[in-house]
Amino acid sequence: MNKKYLISVSVMTFVIPVLGFIIERPVYDTPGSFSLFGKWFIFSAVGLRLVIVGIQQATKPAFTAKEIFHVDSTEIFPVVRELGFANLCFGLVGIISLFKPEWRIVSAFASGLYYGIAGLQHAVRKPAGINEKFALWTDLLIFAVLLVYLIMAG
Repeated sequence: MNKKYLISVSVMTFVIPVLGFIIERPVYDTPGSFSLFGKWFIFSAVGLRLVIVGIQQATKPAFTAKEIFHVDSTEIFPVVRELGFANLCFGLVGIISLFKPEWRIVSAFASGLYYGIAGLQHAVRKPAGINEKFALWTDLLIFAVLLVYLIMAG
């Protein structure tokens, strides 16, 4: 179990979106809506999480290869790096959506598909360790929240 991984994913998936919602609502006299929560959720659970993991995968592919996919071969590192580049791209769209609201629907759609498919892949593989089980459940939770966001925005 990698505690740093579990804590950082928890903070980005749960804590930051809730804090952003709680802080922004009274400051800007914004109605307490799912749209406001979605703004912070997309920024953090999609944007921050995917940018941080993308940087890690691009610069240190060993963690993802060994801790998430349980592959010890360095031959997979170029594939993990490319996954990191994709995560960076998805994440940047999520971060920019904080300042460009029209990008949120795009981020929710593309990242929602990504998280849903990634979650299903984790489920099919039968997660071996706590890190992969945590990735499975948070991926599926993020997919579900983004799906609700899309339905409510649509």
